[in-house]
Parts: sequence; structure tokens; C-alpha cells
Amino acid sequence: MQRRRERQRPELAREAVIESSSHDGRGVARIDGKATFVHGALPGERVRLRVVRHHRNFDEAEAEAVLEPSADRVEPACPRFGVCGGCSLQHVAPVAQIESKQQALLDALRHIGHLEPERVFAPIVGSSPWGYRRKARLGVKYVGKKGKVLVGFRERSSSFVTDTERCPVLHPRVGEALAALAALIGSLDIRERVPQVEVAMGDERCILVFRVLAPPSAGDAERLRSFGAAHGFVVYLQEGGLDSIRPLDPPGVQLTYALPEFDVELEFRPGDFTQVNFEVNRLMVARAVELLRPQPQERVLDLFCGLGNFTLPLARRAAEVVGVEGEAGLVARARANALRNGIGNARFYTANLYAALDAEPWLRERFEAALLDPPRTGAVEVLPLLPRLGVERLVYVSCYPGTLARDAAELVQRHGYRLVGAGAMDMFPHTAHVESIAVFQRR
Repeated sequence: MQRRRERQRPELAREAVIESSSHDGRGVARIDGKATFVHGALPGERVRLRVVRHHRNFDEAEAEAVLEPSADRVEPACPRFGVCGGCSLQHVAPVAQIESKQQALLDALRHIGHLEPERVFAPIVGSSPWGYRRKARLGVKYVGKKGKVLVGFRERSSSFVTDTERCPVLHPRVGEALAALAALIGSLDIRERVPQVEVAMGDERCILVFRVLAPPSAGDAERLRSFGAAHGFVVYLQEGGLDSIRPLDPPGVQLTYALPEFDVELEFRPGDFTQVNFEVNRLMVARAVELLRPQPQERVLDLFCGLGNFTLPLARRAAEVVGVEGEAGLVARARANALRNGIGNARFYTANLYAALDAEPWLRERFEAALLDPPRTGAVEVLPLLPRLGVERLVYVSCYPGTLARDAAELVQRHGYRLVGAGAMDMFPHTAHVESIAVFQRR
């Protein structure tokens, strides 16, 4: 116990030059030969910092003052930046942010996969780094001592809800309404029993899902209903798991988003996975189809297909597309979306792609091309299937460079593919999250 107290003792401030940045956007300095990760510092800056946490191989620190700022440093747009955990890079110019993410992808491919792409694609970015988030989970906390409700993202490295009245990265319809939303919850009889509000927004409609730990009273229901009507929100309630999400006033509404380039419109439910940034998603889908180059006579396999975000656009170009997804609800929505769009050359299967797949009927088919869009854990389990199925071209969409690099090494070193190209996508501006896309060709 004595050793633990010594590690947490207050540290004296000291100066350091930031040499590089980490994958999560912190500056990296070397102090007494030890790597120190400095929150709020940028490469090339000289800062005054204070170490706040010791570890065996590295330390963590906070930048108390920037003595020599980087040319990439800008003034954050949000007054709660640095406290709120929703963003970590608002102090970095947007161009520098995406350049850093591109470099993080290339570094991961080089150091983890021991690979260099033959081409580096220009990053995919939206028209604005502000107001892009159409999905979010906001914390809610009634603070009795202050007599107010807080609504927002959690504070950085804390379970506390950030005390804020607006959020510039949320779509303005929601981001400018946080104070009104907090006032609404403060007026409810169950204000102490509402721990979160989930935002789910389509091209037109916006649903707010109130997580409730007690049923709202009749008066609460009327207040929720009036708030929704006044602000253009559709109110849903969630009393338990995702399957308990229901509209306050049935039958509720349909959420949809369009992919105009492919004449596709997809319907989804509030709890479904969709990309938070609709503009970048449209650009991403277009690039994926461009890179995969499906021909009218070819068959394509889409693994981790979700509700058909890539499957249906690909079906507009290929002879047939087979989508496989582990969540049965998403598969049902994908089939419905195919019908909705008059697409008859897309088939969908439910299968756990991390389990044994020997009995799956689609494994007895042949495909010229494939698309993978796995979760953060990657797709290493299904990679051996690809050459067996005849896949010549592969597009891999990734939400984590580390597992993409690992899987790319498997594809190149063990399964006979070459890494034709890769590039980053700025799906989450002002955060360190790196989305990327890579294309492989069979040798």
C-alpha cells in the first residue's frame, strides 16, 4: 500500500518538448528516458506538464501550459473541451487531424503488419467537422445540490456527466437543444430515474430514446410528448435491454438514410448499428464500390453486412451479392431493405462469423469479390475462407488500424493477397478514432 501511495503523490511541474503523438491523440515526450503521454500537447510543442499517473514502462501527464505552440494548434470551439470526453482533438486543426490519422494507419501497417500499401488513398473527409453526429449516447444526472439536471457526454476519464448546454459535434438539432432537454428531464417526476438519452437520427426524423428506471407518470408522458412536438423529436422509452425500446406513442416512426448514388434508401431502428456521420458514410460506400469494381456478371460476398449498407449498393453493380451478419435483427432489416428498394439479387444469412461455419450454405458457393466490415476485433477468423471461395478482390473497411494491420499481414503472408492500397476516413472528427479502408488483390 505504501508503494501505491508513493506512485500517486503530487508531482512538480516540469518542461518538455513533445516529440510525436500517440494513437489516441496525446503528445509523447521522453522524460528521464521514459515515455510520457501528455494530454493536450501536440508534436513539436514545448509545454509545462505535470505527471498524474505512473506505470512501469510509461507515465501519463497533463499539459498545464503551452510555452511554444505548434502551428497546428487552434482554439477549441467548445468551452467544455478538455473536460468533456466526447472529443479529444478540438485543439488540432482539422487538416492536421486527418493527416495524423492517415499516418496512424500507415504506422500500424508498417509496425504491426510489416507492410507498405502500393497506393495511399487520399483521406475521405466530410464538408464540415462540426454537427456531424447523428447517433450518440448522452449521460443524464440529476444533481440535487444544484437543483438541476446535466445532459451530455461523460467527462474525460470519469463517470461524471459534463455540465454543458450545447455540443458542436452533435447534429445542431440535438446539439443546440441540450439545455432544453435538461430542463425537460428536470421537470419530470422520474427525473432521478433517467440515466441516459440515446440519439438516433435519420435523414429526416430524430428519435430520442429515454432510458427509464421507473415508468413515467401520466404527467411525465404529457411533458415528454409536448417537448417532442415543440422541438421536432420523436420520443421513445427504454425500460430494459435493446428489445424494450418502444415509442411513447405507437406506432412510432421510420428512420431512414439515403445513398443517392446507388438509388438506395435504408430503414433502421433506434438501437441498430449505423454510422454516425452520414456524409462520410456516403463517401465511404462510394469508394468501397469503386475499389471493389464489381462487374455485372460477378458475385460478391459481404461479411459483417449489418442492415445492408454496402450490400445493396453492391447489388446495383453485380450479378448477385450475399450478405452475412451475426445479429438476426439486422439481417431481418437487410432483407426488408432489399425489398424496399426493389433489389432481388441480394441474399442474406445470419451466422456468427467468429464461430465454426462448416454448415453454412454460402460456403458452397463461389465469389469473385468480397467486402469485410468487421467490428474492432477484426476478421482474422474468416480470412482463410476467402481464397477457398475464389475471392480475387477484397475491400476491408476497418474501425481500428491495429486489427486491420494484423489481418492485412495474414492476407498477404498466408493467403496469397497483396495490399493494393489503403487510406484513412474521418468518420469521427475531433476524436482519435481512425476509420480506414484497404483493398487487396489475389496474386
